[in-house]
Amino acid sequence: MMTASLNAYVIVSAVLFAIGFFGVLIRRNTLIVFMSLELMLIASTLALVAFSRVNGTMDGNVFVFFILTVAAAEVAVGLAIIVALFRRRHTAQIDQLDTLKN
Repeated sequence: MMTASLNAYVIVSAVLFAIGFFGVLIRRNTLIVFMSLELMLIASTLALVAFSRVNGTMDGNVFVFFILTVAAAEVAVGLAIIVALFRRRHTAQIDQLDTLKN
């Protein structure tokens, strides 16, 4: 049986984080930007679990549990905000959501 090394996990985590980062920078749809932010969060939790496994502790796993708990609440609030903006403005494009007065 072949096991992956720490380098493999860190590379996958870095690639996922980079995809999420460029998704936030390039895309203009609020849902895609939100999913890209979540992808960045998952990439960081993958790195935490990998480092925790290498060190032989459960510290990273405990952090991941709390991070995912907060992420679930973040998703609920974030999607509620996106739905409210869409109902008000009838668009999900970031470029058209630049003012707060309307």
